[in-house]
Amino acid sequence: MSARALLAAAAALLPSLTLAQACPEGALYPGSDWTDRTAEVRAARPEAVQALEAWAFTLTGKDEERLGLRTDGLVVVQDGQILYENYGRGFTKDKRHLLWSTTKSITGLLAGIAVKQGVLAVDDSLCKHRPDLSAACDITVRNLLEMASGFDWAEVYEDGEYQQSSVLAMLYGQGREAVVPFVAGHKRRAAPGTAFRYSTGDAHLLMGVVRAALKPEFGDEYPWTLLMDKLGVRSFTLERDAALDFHGGSFGYLTPRDMARVGTFMLHDGCWAGERILPEGWMASTRTVNPAFKGTPKEEDTAYGWQTWLNRAVPEIGLELPYPDAPGDTFFTAGHWGQYIIVVPSKRLVIARTGDDRKSVPNKVNDLIKHALPLAAGVAQ
Repeated sequence: MSARALLAAAAALLPSLTLAQACPEGALYPGSDWTDRTAEVRAARPEAVQALEAWAFTLTGKDEERLGLRTDGLVVVQDGQILYENYGRGFTKDKRHLLWSTTKSITGLLAGIAVKQGVLAVDDSLCKHRPDLSAACDITVRNLLEMASGFDWAEVYEDGEYQQSSVLAMLYGQGREAVVPFVAGHKRRAAPGTAFRYSTGDAHLLMGVVRAALKPEFGDEYPWTLLMDKLGVRSFTLERDAALDFHGGSFGYLTPRDMARVGTFMLHDGCWAGERILPEGWMASTRTVNPAFKGTPKEEDTAYGWQTWLNRAVPEIGLELPYPDAPGDTFFTAGHWGQYIIVVPSKRLVIARTGDDRKSVPNKVNDLIKHALPLAAGVAQ
């Protein structure tokens, strides 16, 4: 029996109260199905529901013009219960949706699980787990969590020059066969840990290291057996490249209801129904502006923690509170074209939204939260 197995066996002999005390007291979780309070909320807050739907589900122009907000699914959850749920453009509660960069935050959670399982440490060199990445041995897991690898990465999408895009080359061009070495082979612009730059490549590289750490003991089903199955998530799909590495930054899929389960897990500090799945303190680090972001001239209008966006002012770089209509403890995942898991701890609220917003929509995150918050007001607990 391995040393870790012996420790697990010893932990199993401890009173269950010890484990429960490590998780938030009074936290509420959905069961195998959700408690649906949507009819009650519509009766209690009709004006708030109408305002949310007018904002989220009113198309601008013809559908094929792809203008403005194009919401595919929206679920608002408080205390493990659904307060609001609606779908558009042919989507339903059972239809999974491409997450794009919301996948990055799931990769961050899996990194935390690898740390909890004792097979990874945040200050490990990438080469400890992937010896094939010899050109990146000075980069650590922490650097990837912070988007601070130092690679000269160009995160350019369809609104820029395709030939200049690292991410498009990785997903659809020369890097698609083997994503991890493609990312690790990029030139440097800064020393690891010294400069923030948002990078889908860093997230893919992080997942490659997480897989190398977890697979020997837990097999290739670890995203499901160690996380999604525990949360009751049944819709999660994750694509691989030709080298069989999971795509850690783009190609995950979930239904909005299952996105809300992930958000509830994040809300409750990486616990589920009394079981601590993430290390204590992991979500605190995830929700803290990382040092590399603070030390880099402003490149983004939203603060960044560990693979997660934050509603925090960063005076060191002149960044004001990005979403003034949202509580300051708000944090969220964000994916291309409008995929969000938004968590508001002070309101015990989780918002899951999928969409196809092909055009820029100013203040989208702020306005989504502003319209969702009133749904929880005045509803009996």
